[in-house]
Amino acid sequence: MKTLRIFNPRTKRKEEFKTTDRKAGVYVCGITPYDITHLGHAFTYTFFDVLLRYLRYIGYQATYVQNLTDIDDDIIKKSKELNKNWRKLGEENAQKFLQDMKWLNNEQPDAYPKATDHIRGIQEMIKVLLKRGVAYAKHGSVYFSIAKDKSYGKLSGLSRNRMLPIANQRGNDPKDPNKRDSLDFMLWQARKKGEPFWNSPWGTGRPGWHIECSVMSTSYLGDTVDIHGGGSDLIFPHHESEIAQSEAATGKRFVRHWMHTGMLKYKGEKMSKSLGNLVLIRNLKKKYSANAIRMYLLSHHYRSVFEFYEKNLKGAQQREELFKKVWRLQSQTGSSLNISEYREEFHKAMNDDMNTPQALKTMERLAKRILKEKEKNITAAKAFLNIAFGIMGLTIEYQ
Repeated sequence: MKTLRIFNPRTKRKEEFKTTDRKAGVYVCGITPYDITHLGHAFTYTFFDVLLRYLRYIGYQATYVQNLTDIDDDIIKKSKELNKNWRKLGEENAQKFLQDMKWLNNEQPDAYPKATDHIRGIQEMIKVLLKRGVAYAKHGSVYFSIAKDKSYGKLSGLSRNRMLPIANQRGNDPKDPNKRDSLDFMLWQARKKGEPFWNSPWGTGRPGWHIECSVMSTSYLGDTVDIHGGGSDLIFPHHESEIAQSEAATGKRFVRHWMHTGMLKYKGEKMSKSLGNLVLIRNLKKKYSANAIRMYLLSHHYRSVFEFYEKNLKGAQQREELFKKVWRLQSQTGSSLNISEYREEFHKAMNDDMNTPQALKTMERLAKRILKEKEKNITAAKAFLNIAFGIMGLTIEYQ
């Protein structure tokens, strides 16, 4: 079995994944629970579930951390619209998300930290950044100065002119009078009327979005994270800013490998809560099995951008029925079916930047071969298919 290679968004090349001690720390940015789970969420978290399963299969002791951003602008805004307590709103939606992920057969992360449980750690990191002169405080708020980080933008490769409009769409206020630079980002936000707050050395307020993930990832996985993931819409400004503040605070490389899932579209636009063009898991599971939805999602490469058409779920259902026929077969006492080429192709696909579409095609080809030569001893073939099912997070079903 050859080495896993992962696409590097900075170099645009696939690079070998390895750690010195066969341990792998994986951090994936979780949801902001101001609404319920849609298929775009499912695509991201199902892929990373498969990644963790595969890392463990090839011998890594993998630790998976996925956070819950339970305090930010969106959840505060939504709670006001619904006239509901922000914490209660977050807990209710987080519970629905976890139930949907469990139904999809996604394994629970090893740690599932809430941002609000890490306020003290956030404040400690901000103190370090202030002490090192890369941050500044004004009127109760604290900002990271991008002028102090000459490499800011190294992940996204964006020019300053392209950064600003994207940042503005994602919570940046370029007209904030406290800022030295319109792109400087918030580490601590001074208290606003009607918003939740915590005490701090700079006055009452709440943490900025980016600092939350820096603190939670390093708290559980150390100063350098082996794999950091999330949707590609997080590359800038979120992940870019995480790099800047984390490396300024620790003096160490923050992430060895970045992995970003492509955007899922629906009706010509990116599927998102803000646009309201959502395909909800709670609705899909009334008509389709978890296996069918997983196979549909994993039939797209994790970096691909694709549009959802419900008719395409029919293909996943047909594949699901094919596998059910295999599981119902009894092995005969004849010569064993040779599966070496299928095993090799499966591993080759998974090692090639987690090419799950190709891996599924190999599994399908093997299933068809089993059905065609069912008079043979298919014990080893079904055993390998069972291993592949486990890696893909699929469950064996007969009916």
